[in-house]
Amino acid sequence: MAASRKKTLSSSNPLLPPDTKGALPVTLVTKKGLPEWLSGQPAARRKWLETTGFTADPAQVALYPAANGALGGVVVGTEDELNMWSLASLPASLPQATYRLDGKFTPETAQQLLLGWALGSYRYTEYMKQAPRPLPALVAPKNADLVSVNEMAAAIKLVRDLINRPANDLGTDELAAAGIAVAKRFGAKSRVLRGEELLEKNYPAIYEVGKASPRPPQLLDFTWGKAEHPKLTLVGKGVVFDTGGLHLKPGNSMNLMKKDMGGAAHVLALASLIMAAKLPVRLRVLVPMAENSVAGNAFRPHDIIKTRGGLTVEVGSTDAEGRLLLVDALAEGVTEKPDLIIDFATLTGSGWNAVGPHMGVFFGNDDGINQALEAAAQTESDPLWRFPLWQGYAKSMNGKISDLSNTGSLGTAGAITAALFIERFIPKGQRWLHFDIRGWNESARPGRPEGGEAMGLRAMYRVIADRYGKAD
Repeated sequence: MAASRKKTLSSSNPLLPPDTKGALPVTLVTKKGLPEWLSGQPAARRKWLETTGFTADPAQVALYPAANGALGGVVVGTEDELNMWSLASLPASLPQATYRLDGKFTPETAQQLLLGWALGSYRYTEYMKQAPRPLPALVAPKNADLVSVNEMAAAIKLVRDLINRPANDLGTDELAAAGIAVAKRFGAKSRVLRGEELLEKNYPAIYEVGKASPRPPQLLDFTWGKAEHPKLTLVGKGVVFDTGGLHLKPGNSMNLMKKDMGGAAHVLALASLIMAAKLPVRLRVLVPMAENSVAGNAFRPHDIIKTRGGLTVEVGSTDAEGRLLLVDALAEGVTEKPDLIIDFATLTGSGWNAVGPHMGVFFGNDDGINQALEAAAQTESDPLWRFPLWQGYAKSMNGKISDLSNTGSLGTAGAITAALFIERFIPKGQRWLHFDIRGWNESARPGRPEGGEAMGLRAMYRVIADRYGKAD
């Protein structure tokens, strides 16, 4: 473990290095394997578990005493196949203590269990006066890559924290500062275009979306890595609050619009993982930021907006603003002809209405990468569903008095038509992935509290790590 990476481990981290002494055992047992496991336990422990009704049903937890009456350990019922959520409920329910995994696990399984524990320890407490109770810690098995687990946990925490933060405290300046902090941590070179500078540098669509807000639109642009390495470009939608503009959202649709910068949060987190692992890529990150507000100078329905890519767009709806931010940033990103360009956005309700709130959808124009992403979504317990770039709908995005409409004429298949709109700014032959994600847990599940959530992050990082190989 490199000395520079040890510094990423916090004293408050819920995961501890493997040499921690005196940790209490956590044993995972399936219903089928319970009789055999019980047969090897002391008689008093068997009697205790039988008396308390432990049957090893999935997610069932039993505490058992030591000979001196103190807590002796924990038994957890699990499915036949372990996954990263098998222990995720424990940090919130176990007494504060230091625990260890009892048994042998492959490095991959150990790391999944550790990550689930770390995510189950997440709490957003920035605005709480009273400190929450201290949480238990878990000792890492010796064969687990604890540094990588901690980096992933920190990346997911970054996504959750940024999305959870209220819009009055996370405007474009604050989101830009968060991105600059990520860049500085790894020595990336960054710049920010702000307000009128966007017009001067030919990012007219970003400017139009954000010009009505007192918090100016911005574009964060940072690069990292060696010039000779394959180019990888990330673009994230950063709408810090979306009123819908002059096509004002109703109140119930506006309630969660602080999360409309979730795409930006995802690419900052993904970039941090890539840089922390020192993957051999030349990374570029572009984060267009704006607040879609209502004011006398707000962009209007049927305005025609210029874009960096040279195409004009008629505004079918001021509430379809995110794609306008994206296409300006993407038009810049593709100029370098990267090996792969990826965008993340909380773009449409159509996608999550189709698949529900627990998974994201993605679009891609390279079958090999699409298949790798689908496989990674399975192995990383990070559910994604591929949607088609159905060209039969492409003409519906043509404008009547402009090159394009930002809503088109189809009226349905909103996630697909939004992706087709964006695709018009992607040159032929350019590999591209587009994520349309919810970025939010509607209700709490083990390891996934209600609130901001990373979707597709783990799967996408796995594909990138596999595609570009290990650090030099």
